[in-house]
Amino acid sequence: MKDTENSSPNSRRDFIKASATALAGFYFVPRHVLGGPGYVAPSDRLRVAGIGVGGMGAGDVRGVFASGKADFVALCDVDDLRAKGSVEAHPKAKFYKDYRIMLDKEHKNIDAVTISTPDHMHAVQAMAAMQLGKHVYVQKPLTHNIYEARMLTEAEKKYKVVTQMGNQGSSGDGVRQMVEWYNAGLIGEATRVYCWTDRPVWPQGIPWPSATATPPANLDWDLWLGVAQYKDYVENLHPFNWRGWWDYGTGALGDMACHNMEAPFRVLGLGYPVAAECSVGSVYIGEFQRGYFPESCPPSSHITLRFKREGKDDLLFHWMDGGIQPSRPDELGPNEVMGDGGNGAIIEGTKGKMMCGTYGANPQLLPTSRTKEVNVAQTEYRVPGGSSGHYNNWVEACIAGYGSKEFERLSSPFSIAGPLTESVLMGNLAIRSYDYREPRNDGSNRFNYPGRGIQLVWDGPNMKVTNFEPANQFVKREYREGWSL
Repeated sequence: MKDTENSSPNSRRDFIKASATALAGFYFVPRHVLGGPGYVAPSDRLRVAGIGVGGMGAGDVRGVFASGKADFVALCDVDDLRAKGSVEAHPKAKFYKDYRIMLDKEHKNIDAVTISTPDHMHAVQAMAAMQLGKHVYVQKPLTHNIYEARMLTEAEKKYKVVTQMGNQGSSGDGVRQMVEWYNAGLIGEATRVYCWTDRPVWPQGIPWPSATATPPANLDWDLWLGVAQYKDYVENLHPFNWRGWWDYGTGALGDMACHNMEAPFRVLGLGYPVAAECSVGSVYIGEFQRGYFPESCPPSSHITLRFKREGKDDLLFHWMDGGIQPSRPDELGPNEVMGDGGNGAIIEGTKGKMMCGTYGANPQLLPTSRTKEVNVAQTEYRVPGGSSGHYNNWVEACIAGYGSKEFERLSSPFSIAGPLTESVLMGNLAIRSYDYREPRNDGSNRFNYPGRGIQLVWDGPNMKVTNFEPANQFVKREYREGWSL
């Protein structure tokens, strides 16, 4: 059979269907006779490879497989022990430690790839798969920096593949209900948005560990580092706490904003912000002695993004993490929970307000009594199974192919997830600029912090801060030698 990995996503199905048609005059057995009720023909099954299959990756493997229309033929993880559960659940799948070797050897046998690795590896792994014509499911945040997000967004169209980011709330009914309320004019024109999270729930605002250690035998440390510059192994980084270090993670903002900011973004149809500013929590290591830990994300932050809207006033979009929350709306009763307690979003409008929890769940009009009083027409497509149908939403689109009806019903393709991720990471651009420092020219050992107390002006189409050049070093990172996008 001819290798067709660089042809259209439908080519494998088309080849099988064409072959079946050619043989029809010789012998034909109906599909339901061969497989019985509910049988899924091999031509309608998705062959999947998983990159990062422990922890959250194991959940992604289970979710995709539970669709009943996908088979994992290859698995990849730099940690044998973390991968054990997925490997045992899919004994026929070949196991690899290096995704590059897996793609080189297995690309003819796979249609799609799931990617559930630390943030800093998402882009290179997704791009490698997309360049081979493979559909991709990538955990949130889509990428580690703004440039990578833009490149993956463009790659979706270039390679005509089916994509989905792992923010499952985007498939939920809650965000669709909020879209319908807003389009029906129930809160008027949006004027302000607040989103918040209780994350981080890992160490942040701390110095890089001074003590190094020997990597455990089950972990390939060099492969885990990937595009990041080499550092000796330290304990308590893998498999979870990497989230708090800029070399690998994107902090509380990157971890939760693709969940909590997604609903307002979809409801209001937002694009690139035009400006960003921030304030961050501090750790003091002595009297009037503020700690400076530029390798670590801050313990808390408040980001304000500004969005331009044609013919409307600018929209201010507030993000708060580390337990910081906005003031309670007057319309919310004193004993009513705001959001879901630790996380949530509020959209304020000229005629009212609406609120939801994590993933856009439990949407409420304010005061909450309005929620049961109002009935608007259902205009938005509902994903079968809601948030739990997020994986199947992608699997069905992969089988149907790029440009299909199922493709158009994707909840978080890169055309949507990319700009959302860029806006999320714009907040981190402000935080990184806040920590940028320059030595003073007075012979002292003191520093100036020119990125503090300012607003970054953002040229979204060109991915450039126009009023503070040092910030642009954080738009795109330098990969370790031997790695490229």
